[in-house]
Amino acid sequence: MPDPDAVFKALADPTRRRLLDELHERNGRTLGELCEPLAMSRQATSQHLAVLEAANLVTTVRQGRHKLHYLNPVPLHEIQARWIDKFEHPRLRALRAISQRAEEAMSDRPTYVYVTYIEATPEAVWEALTDADLCATWWGHRNESGWQVGDHWDHLRTDGSGISDVGGYVLEADPPTRLVLSWGPPTDASPKGHSVVTFLVEPAERIVRLTVTHHDLESPEQLAGVSQGWPAVLANLKSFLETGSPLPEEPWSMYRK
Repeated sequence: MPDPDAVFKALADPTRRRLLDELHERNGRTLGELCEPLAMSRQATSQHLAVLEAANLVTTVRQGRHKLHYLNPVPLHEIQARWIDKFEHPRLRALRAISQRAEEAMSDRPTYVYVTYIEATPEAVWEALTDADLCATWWGHRNESGWQVGDHWDHLRTDGSGISDVGGYVLEADPPTRLVLSWGPPTDASPKGHSVVTFLVEPAERIVRLTVTHHDLESPEQLAGVSQGWPAVLANLKSFLETGSPLPEEPWSMYRK
């Protein structure tokens, strides 16, 4: 779980708050792109970003030779839940679904990144993502596949209809730390044109940092859909692994209108 002291320290500096504002306005920027509006040196900007990364307010994704920076709202959610929601929960509950909107600097196809922290082992997170019965419990769909590179996977409804809302292929599988899936209509015979979802599970003592990156989205409308869907889905996963039960609300779906 993010350290509240580190979060407050990071937010105390106006330059770092400006960097967060810049990423909120347009996510997925390189160091050079963040230096420009601040009229700061790369070294000074890099030092501020390091403080934000240490507080988990900023997360980074490598794309070739470039390091892209994304706003991570999870520590703010934790502060909100601890110091705000318990006082004004009914009015502010909807704010806990805050999500990120991301647009890669190197592509005209948007990308979405979300980071959460779960008190669990990497093996438990992997099993929850790939075991059909467990997935049905917290996601309401069964993820079915052999989970070998090249295997097809289906995201099946649990009503016995056999209908798959999403499907694709396993592009990478390195249990229990990395799973990459193509994501698209289940009837498509080829992953060409699909978006791509990457689950990165990183151990950190008794917790794991789970980063979900949804690459190559087709449109701003699809970005808006996954921006609404992933935070709710991953909140359900976190609740399931930490308490044994998913949240009472059904997760928003990024594949149904």
